[in-house]
Amino acid sequence: MKINILTIFPEMFAPLKESILGRAEERGIIEFNIVDVREFSLDKHKKTDDYSFGGGQGMVFMPQPAFDALKSVEADRTRNIYMSPRGKVLDMSLALELAEHLQKPSDEARDITIFCGHYEGIDQRIIDHWNMEEVSIGDYILTGGELAAMVLVDAVTRLIPGVLGEENSAMDESIYSGLLEYPHYTQPRDYDGIKAPVILLSGNHKEIELWRFRESVKLTKKRRPDLLKAFLKNHDELEKEELAILMDELNKKEMELLEKHLSEKERKGLSRLIEKREKLAKNIKKLL
Repeated sequence: MKINILTIFPEMFAPLKESILGRAEERGIIEFNIVDVREFSLDKHKKTDDYSFGGGQGMVFMPQPAFDALKSVEADRTRNIYMSPRGKVLDMSLALELAEHLQKPSDEARDITIFCGHYEGIDQRIIDHWNMEEVSIGDYILTGGELAAMVLVDAVTRLIPGVLGEENSAMDESIYSGLLEYPHYTQPRDYDGIKAPVILLSGNHKEIELWRFRESVKLTKKRRPDLLKAFLKNHDELEKEELAILMDELNKKEMELLEKHLSEKERKGLSRLIEKREKLAKNIKKLL
């Protein structure tokens, strides 16, 4: 599987040869083909831009060097992406889709070509002729598409089996589970009077996982309510202990949303929890 990256600043992609992605390429899992588009310019000064028809500020990437560079990587047989602020915003669903595309059977066209624009933009004929998907990494403007391309490449390739050290490590992280990641702690246990949570040192793996789940719910509720809403609608089957945590952390409206998307097994578990809590509340009231 190969990712072609077309750019006028190939030196910016040196980090792809380092660390995890570099090792993945050395092991033959993925191949990065960095192409200098300037090399295809017919201009004696290797110019790749010109003034925009109709006037206006900024320069526009010309079709000739772009077309020839795209032909050199046989982009008529690849999935083509143009990093653009007006494109679809990169999210986990798109990253997973692109990772799956790269893993198609070898007899299918599975390579991806990413075109990094510069200047005011690129000639629309480049986008139209090569059927380019426009992808953005956020609602802001960068000086070029190189940084955006690196973000996309990193987000996609780490989802390919074997790229990370542990097969499931990517899917266990923040966002992939549907919730933001819980806090992490390491040695020393007590740093200048600031102690790591005792539960993490207990050795009770079940309780540790539940603590992490609670912390993830709390963080997501506070920082990304949009993600929490999506999680409540589309979640893996919840254990009774996880349902109990959600009962503690969610407000009435959020619980109503969750209840609409529970399986039959989860509904029964939630009903038993509610009955148990109501019975406990009555007993406490009697004692008072």
